[in-house]
Amino acid sequence: MDLSQPSQENVEYMIEGIKTKLKMASAAAMQASAFSVNNYEDILDIYEVAMSSERLSISQVEALVSELGRLRKK
Repeated sequence: MDLSQPSQENVEYMIEGIKTKLKMASAAAMQASAFSVNNYEDILDIYEVAMSSERLSISQVEALVSELGRLRKK
C-alpha cells in the first residue's frame, strides 16, 4: 500500500493496522471512518510508531490511543 498520498482509504488502512498492532480490546469502538484525511500526517506518524516497534509498553499503547482519541472526528 502506498501511504505517501493522503486518502480516506489510506487512513482506514492505517487505523486498522494500528488497532491490530495495539491489540485493542475496544477496537470496535474505534471505527476508521471516524478519522478524517485532514489528520493524515498525524495518523501516519502514529501508524509508523506503532508498526516500528516489535513490542509496545502499556504506557506507549496508552499514549497512542490517547492521541488517536484526540484525532477522532467530534
